[in-house]
Amino acid sequence: MSLLDVSIVNVALPSIQQSLGASTAGVQWVVSGYALAFGLVLVSGGRLGDVLGRRRMFLFALSAFVLTSALAGSAVNETMLVVARLLQGMAAGMLTPQNTGLIQELFSGAERGKAFGLFGTTVSLSTAVGPLIGGSIIAVFGAEDGWRWVFFVNVPIGALALVLAARLLPRAPRRGSSLRSELDFVGIGLLGVAVLGVLFPLVQSDQGGLAAFWWMPVAAVPFGAAFVLWERRVVRRGGSPLLDVRLFTETPGYATGAAIGAVYFAGFSGIWLVFALFFQQGLGYTPLESGLIVTPFAIGAAVSAAVAGRLVARLGRRLTLLGLSLVTVGLTTVGIVVPMVSASMAGLAAAAPLLVAGVGGGMVISPNTTLTLEQVPTRMAGVAGGALQTGQRIGTAIGVAMLASMFHVGIDSAGGYLAGLRWAMLSAVAMILVALVLAVVDVRRRPGLSRTEQAQAANTTPTPTE
Repeated sequence: MSLLDVSIVNVALPSIQQSLGASTAGVQWVVSGYALAFGLVLVSGGRLGDVLGRRRMFLFALSAFVLTSALAGSAVNETMLVVARLLQGMAAGMLTPQNTGLIQELFSGAERGKAFGLFGTTVSLSTAVGPLIGGSIIAVFGAEDGWRWVFFVNVPIGALALVLAARLLPRAPRRGSSLRSELDFVGIGLLGVAVLGVLFPLVQSDQGGLAAFWWMPVAAVPFGAAFVLWERRVVRRGGSPLLDVRLFTETPGYATGAAIGAVYFAGFSGIWLVFALFFQQGLGYTPLESGLIVTPFAIGAAVSAAVAGRLVARLGRRLTLLGLSLVTVGLTTVGIVVPMVSASMAGLAAAAPLLVAGVGGGMVISPNTTLTLEQVPTRMAGVAGGALQTGQRIGTAIGVAMLASMFHVGIDSAGGYLAGLRWAMLSAVAMILVALVLAVVDVRRRPGLSRTEQAQAANTTPTPTE
């Protein structure tokens, strides 16, 4: 639900504008406000799970997500909807890190790879099928009030998830120390300002945010540096840091894996917006038809992610290399073939290469998550997962802004929408190739571990200093 709500709302924006009489800027904040709040609280949410217990945080954040979804669906004006989406994004950001933390805590060895495989299937499906589900809901409930059901659909699903989580997730023992002593409030503030400085101009890129707020990423740099220095100081004094920076410097594979995830999401997340603009505005497809076109990617990713989760202990980073190569081939083919066929055949021409790209994408997300977190201590699983997904959210924001810009550059050229699609696909492929280079570097740093050594690595959780 939390990832689905990043993209499902896009197809409902015209319905929202018509129903509430919302402004263009207000409607855009319905999308960008959620993404911004989501990215801002991921690390803090992960740390709260580490401190308070992941079951407790999961139940709290899921309850908040259900309530804020109902609030968004009940909105009577633009302001109420934007506020509800900001709160919903915060709840999603608190909820998401508990998933990876719980998998780290409850599974080990090959079983952990299988669990992350199912997690990767969920990520791939929810990221890709948002436009299809949103278009279906609008088609069923109508353009006037169909957008409300885009949010209301979370209520019964979330209620069922709450019942299952309360029954199935194991209780954790209460910590003896106080919450105040365990939380690094200065670190939360410094990291929040740094992430805000990077994300805000990106999520506002459609409204000229990159030009108007160019100074925010620049201002974020000293706050990021201050955060690192502060966290090191907290560690030296024996305190509880928000994010132990030794995760990046002393935990094998974490920094490279986080970089691969961020760059891959920058390359692949923005293609859904490009496809929606190309097929709906350029070729006149309906939102439902546009959503159906990307379904092969979702199907391929869902199947391959589950299979990849079972193979990652044996094949390791080589699985990621294969996946990134398939994504590169698939998106390159889309960029070359689709502009060469008629409008009526464009959807069919995109189906096969998107299936190939989807199979590859399923081999990237879940294995990369497994390999990135395999050496992370269980006590830090929540914050490590939160930091990993913060990088993915920043990568997503960068990718959406970059691919949308390249798409419009192509449109403004003599080639129109066809050139726009080609430029956007080539830009996505360029980012995927960067992730591929990083994966090659990581393979060289993991020189042919035997199956026994891989199994031992997957079952151990040393501290960063070990």
